[in-house]
Amino acid sequence: MEEADLVFLRMAINLSRQAREHGNHPFGALLAAGDGRAVLQAENTVNTERDCTCHAEMNLVRLAARRYARDELAGMTLYTSTEPCPMCSGAIYWSGIKRVVFALSALSLYQLTASRSGMNLPRSHVILDAGAVEVCGPALEDEAIGPHRGFWSAPERE
Repeated sequence: MEEADLVFLRMAINLSRQAREHGNHPFGALLAAGDGRAVLQAENTVNTERDCTCHAEMNLVRLAARRYARDELAGMTLYTSTEPCPMCSGAIYWSGIKRVVFALSALSLYQLTASRSGMNLPRSHVILDAGAVEVCGPALEDEAIGPHRGFWSAPERE
């Protein structure tokens, strides 16, 4: 993992803080071009959009697919505050994005949330098993946990 990867992961973690401040689940993602520029970013908007599919990565993939051709996406990296869930992993795979870097692992999230975050499985296996996407992580887990502290203890946080 390069130093630039850590910079982008910290940006994704900051987006997860913003998502929480906006009343959503604490997840954030961004897309970086091959030349090292962050070109798109997205937060989780599950609560504010009242749509269970509005995970940060799904929101980002939707934006990216509208803006970039598949061959352009193939040269980009998706950075996310937390290992993508199976739904998001599938969207990433189908978008043509070839590299994903995540901070907090699905297992760490599951343990942190006292089993309230959903499935307890290595989520990135959806794209790893397909063999078409490079997956790097976890990295910066101590930093990535921060936006989740105290969030999942409220009864309405499902």
